[in-house]
Amino acid sequence: MKRRFLNVMERNKEIYKVTLVGGAVNVILLLFKFVAGILGHSAAMVADAVHSLSDFVTDIIVLVFVHISGKPKDKSHDYGHGKYETLAMTMIGVALLAVAIGILYHGTMKIIAWTNGSKLEAPGILALWAALISIVLKEAVYHYSMIKARKLNSPAVEANAWHHRSDALSSVGTSVGIGGAIFLGQQWTVLDPVASVIVGVFIIKVAADLLRNGIGDLMEQSLPDCVEDEILQLAASIPGVADPHDLRTRRIGNHYAIELHILMDGGITLNEAHDKASEVEDVLRERYGEDTHVAVHVEPK
Repeated sequence: MKRRFLNVMERNKEIYKVTLVGGAVNVILLLFKFVAGILGHSAAMVADAVHSLSDFVTDIIVLVFVHISGKPKDKSHDYGHGKYETLAMTMIGVALLAVAIGILYHGTMKIIAWTNGSKLEAPGILALWAALISIVLKEAVYHYSMIKARKLNSPAVEANAWHHRSDALSSVGTSVGIGGAIFLGQQWTVLDPVASVIVGVFIIKVAADLLRNGIGDLMEQSLPDCVEDEILQLAASIPGVADPHDLRTRRIGNHYAIELHILMDGGITLNEAHDKASEVEDVLRERYGEDTHVAVHVEPK
């Protein structure tokens, strides 16, 4: 089925829109969480606020790098600037990893202090309300961002969506820890830093996934097997084309680069072979977008 692909200006406009929506929510939440964490004496909520701050920073990264990735090809970039978007995804992964390490460290220090006899102050109800509100808002932004990411085929927006989801789920852990510390009594105040440690572990998992995908694309990792199989099937479906092979693929931002060899009747003219190779290119660009880089090498049967 033929899909409609947005041009660069349309696509970037949509990315800016979804990122600015997420950024506005992040600013509101990080201010609310910091105030609630400080006034409510909650280490988990302060950790959650830092996570929201990192969300806002990654929003800025997405805006800057998507703008760069949308630039056309030039003398120094024959394949365009699409990998800047992949680089943005990788930077988001690094930012998440740094945040997770900080959260783990501070939560662990509080747990150690508690085991050594220090009393932890019970968090206030304001911190619990902040966590619950954050869950609702960030989960909504996650779904909105993920829908847009799939529509726009944007790794940066998808990475940012997962950042929103990690914030929402971290707030779930935060609310459990804060609620337990409030309602179960002084002996359970350790649940607050325990929750922050659980949050940190979860964020590390999300960061690792983003880094694996981002580094894979930057290192020219091939497209998934299902995509490569489809490419070979599309090429083989064209009359006169046989045995598509030596397929090489990679991702450049939201675009694909495809190189393959095909067999054709050795008795046809050069013009006929060229036209048939162009037909293969057209079919693949119709399926994967007009900016798809396709190189077809023709061999005689």
